[in-house]
Amino acid sequence: MPLTRGKKPAATAGSKVPKPNATTSENQEEGPQVKRSSSPPHGAPKKRTAFIDITNAHKVTISLPGRKKKEAAKKQVKKTSAATVSAKNNANLKKPSSESSEGTPVEKTDAEEEEEEVQTDVAAPVEELVAAAPPAACEVPLHHQKQQIPEEFDIDSENSEDCYMCPEYAKDIFDYLQQREEKFVLCNYMPKQPSLNTEMRAILIDWLVEVQENFELYHETLYLAVKMTDHYLAKTPVHRELLQLVGSTTMLIASKFEERSPPCVDDFLYICDDAYKREEIISMEANILQTLGFDINIPIPYRFLRRFAKCVSAGMDTLTLARFFCEMSLMEMELVSERGSLLASACLLLALVTRDLGGWSPILQFHSGYQTSDVAPVVRKLHEMLSAPPDDKLKAIRNKYSHKVFFEVASLPLVNGDILEEALSQ
Repeated sequence: MPLTRGKKPAATAGSKVPKPNATTSENQEEGPQVKRSSSPPHGAPKKRTAFIDITNAHKVTISLPGRKKKEAAKKQVKKTSAATVSAKNNANLKKPSSESSEGTPVEKTDAEEEEEEVQTDVAAPVEELVAAAPPAACEVPLHHQKQQIPEEFDIDSENSEDCYMCPEYAKDIFDYLQQREEKFVLCNYMPKQPSLNTEMRAILIDWLVEVQENFELYHETLYLAVKMTDHYLAKTPVHRELLQLVGSTTMLIASKFEERSPPCVDDFLYICDDAYKREEIISMEANILQTLGFDINIPIPYRFLRRFAKCVSAGMDTLTLARFFCEMSLMEMELVSERGSLLASACLLLALVTRDLGGWSPILQFHSGYQTSDVAPVVRKLHEMLSAPPDDKLKAIRNKYSHKVFFEVASLPLVNGDILEEALSQ
């Protein structure tokens, strides 16, 4: 047996030299280093499989009788397709040598038979993978294909560099919101409220407008709070003494949903003049969310109004006039059942006619999905509501839009009925 070139450590007195065994000899290999045994020293805990000697773990080869052929086949299967091709080429080169010059077959050795078996085992999985390979990419279903927007109706390409505007998905987003409107269609729920009437609801919304102004909240917060109030009242009878609690709580929830820095609970208790306790508003918040199934992403007309105004490149004064009409519609019980997108379309059309900027154009029909005949009934309701004498108790919206910041649109004269009918007939 050849000796290793390294020096053996001297054995100290009392030390025992372990006898060589099968495990030690298998874990050793030729070289200048002396390999350690995988068995732990006396008294030491057994090594876990995950903590074996990583210095030579990749070099350890354990031979088990009767499993050589299986391991060889597994190794061949794990090789790449290049190795498979080279194995086949080698087999083709060996074919002529398997026959003698006289054409008589020559008996194959055990190694050659084993190699052929391995090649057969390797070729079989490859053929199965090829047979099970998926076909060419299928065509995308029509309802999953991205809608092609005509160039003359494209209003989002100008914002292609602004990722916050989502120009690639803007049309899809608003189409999705219009689909969700079907889930939130309301009807006149006042007959189910024995303690309430339409005047009380209008007073509550007028107060919520003041809250939105005092806290400088987004308009989306106001519209969402009104929507949640209507949906809650449509499902739960409420006593008139708790109506303000419902309104302030829906404004709190909407603030958490829309605002970057929503007001705290104490702020809403303050605006209610401490008529309710902190525990009551928290309990009402949980009650409203459970009643609405925690689904408060309700499509509101304000979002559609801004989208549709962009279609006709409406100026800020025209958009503000349409916003005034839309905010006034919040207090009208007859308009509660109208979808937000249809109500926004009617408000914009009334503002366009008032400003003498035309009627319902094809681009508006494309993005809203409504024809003039669909919008006309709601426009007539709006015109009738605005033509009525104003209520002295409900001044918040008119005072708000009489300010210079809002172009004093509340003081503009309403369009004549005949001119409006002429625009709706086109």
